[in-house]
Amino acid sequence: MSMQASNTRTESTPESSAQLDVLGDECARTILIATSEGPKTAKELTKRTDSSSATVYRRINNLLESDLLSECVRFDDDGSHTTAYEATIETLRIQIRSDGIDVSVSRVEE
Repeated sequence: MSMQASNTRTESTPESSAQLDVLGDECARTILIATSEGPKTAKELTKRTDSSSATVYRRINNLLESDLLSECVRFDDDGSHTTAYEATIETLRIQIRSDGIDVSVSRVEE
């Protein structure tokens, strides 16, 4: 699956502050890295982060609220389906200037 950046926008909003706050957590960063490789279930993310499922679900919710992660349905070969999560961004650039902090987001093309 090829991912290309699109929808680059610069923002200096409460949302960008929330995104930076979320990224301060190692578990959340690990989830974001794992889901940039493709959709992952909460169970897969729990194994990947080596954290409790409660912690992983809290971080997933924080990432969803910050628009860094999206929920999707993953279909397995046997026809079953499960809720999975995938990263919505490919690049996040932070520029600190005298008038504030600007966050540039490159979104993953769907």
